[in-house]
Amino acid sequence: MIRTRFAPSPTGYMHIGNLRTALYEYFIAKHGGGKFILRIEDTDRERYVEGAVDIIYKTLEMAGMKHDEGPDIGGDYGPYIQSERKNDYMKYALELVEKGEAYYCFCTKERLEGLRLEGETGVKYDRHCLSLSKEEIEKNLKNGIPFVIRQKIRDGSTTFHDEVYGDVTVNNEDMEDQILIKSDGLPTYNFANVIDDHLMNITHVIRGNEYLSSTPKYNPLYEAFGWDIPTYIHVAPVMKDQHTKLSKRNGDASFQDLVAKGYLPKAIVNYITLLGWSPSENREIFSIDELIEIFDVKGISKSPAIFDPEKLKWMNGEYIKAQNFDEFYEMAEPVLKEAVKTEGIDLKMAAQMVKTRISTVYDIPALIDFIDELPEYDKSLYNHKKMKTNTENSLDFLKLIIPVLEKAEDWDNDSLYALMVNTAKENNLKNGQILWPVRTALSGKPTTPCGATELCVLLGKEESLRRLKEGIKLLES
Repeated sequence: MIRTRFAPSPTGYMHIGNLRTALYEYFIAKHGGGKFILRIEDTDRERYVEGAVDIIYKTLEMAGMKHDEGPDIGGDYGPYIQSERKNDYMKYALELVEKGEAYYCFCTKERLEGLRLEGETGVKYDRHCLSLSKEEIEKNLKNGIPFVIRQKIRDGSTTFHDEVYGDVTVNNEDMEDQILIKSDGLPTYNFANVIDDHLMNITHVIRGNEYLSSTPKYNPLYEAFGWDIPTYIHVAPVMKDQHTKLSKRNGDASFQDLVAKGYLPKAIVNYITLLGWSPSENREIFSIDELIEIFDVKGISKSPAIFDPEKLKWMNGEYIKAQNFDEFYEMAEPVLKEAVKTEGIDLKMAAQMVKTRISTVYDIPALIDFIDELPEYDKSLYNHKKMKTNTENSLDFLKLIIPVLEKAEDWDNDSLYALMVNTAKENNLKNGQILWPVRTALSGKPTTPCGATELCVLLGKEESLRRLKEGIKLLES
């Protein structure tokens, strides 16, 4: 059975790249009828952020990814929080020491810092403690001298296969004897990954391609223990532009930020999945169930993907258009109530008008800001070549329609449209020669989320007639 794992560090927010990795892990597992595991990797206590684990749970829930096993669900493999598995890691590290695949290192921070000062940037550890005798090691341990446990990198080279990048060979001389167990007794990220992935029977490891260089360190550990090596799938990063990775430090949005800005979780999931993966079908809108069905590792690209905010806006708009109206209104109502203070306005009607014209609900206020107060506008807005209107004839058209509207008994869209169209016909005018001046006078804007008759209904008879008369005053000035 395919078993994948999402193993985030609780550092405060869900980075877009992390979410994409989780999605690929989820799709690979579910496409193959397998399980998706959540594991919290909290061994770096300096970066731990209170409440971050809850953010991880909430993000997965909002994104539609339900993990099959994890710290809040349980399972057959013990705690899913690394800091609670401290003894497990030390046990395996000591086994590697016994096998000659790892060794105690008692070097002080000062000595290590001296190596870096003496050498060039990126200088490797000089294996000073590798040559310590058994007696020296036992003496140091007995005296309580702080230590770490380092992996002994083998001679030669290491080759591994990746499903995206193919066979990758790395010269072992380029790798440092990495620390497996830190001085506080906790494992490093790399070592804990190997132990946990084995204990949890993880079959496929999906992660960023920045770990391509680390993978040759993992395989000798698997081999030393006699364990099966998982299938590796490394993915290229999500970029802000051609040269810069997305980063919270640079002000780039996290998943939580995007949701707060009005993006639908389903749209975010859809868009992020397509950052670095191409479906075989020539389409872009997919539900999460459809993505599970069609996801194929062969569609993952080696090239970095650039996050395009405008493309996300477009996709979010498509999701809003397809939304059930009641669902949309529930989301839009708080924004509408904040944007419209005039009593008696039918907010559901306003929502209906804007639904197909927005990218997020926060686009709504700019589309309906004319409701509370008619903005100051230039009479040139009455000029419309296609409608055959200008500042001169629009004055005549408004004077023609106002008396008709004043006598109107039914103030609904169909009745008002019939009145305006009939008035145009009776006076040998195009429909637009009545509708455009009315629309302009009611909104004071070059574009509106609806037509003239809808604006009349939205504003009501009294306010509509008042604005039409204001339009006459402007055109006469």
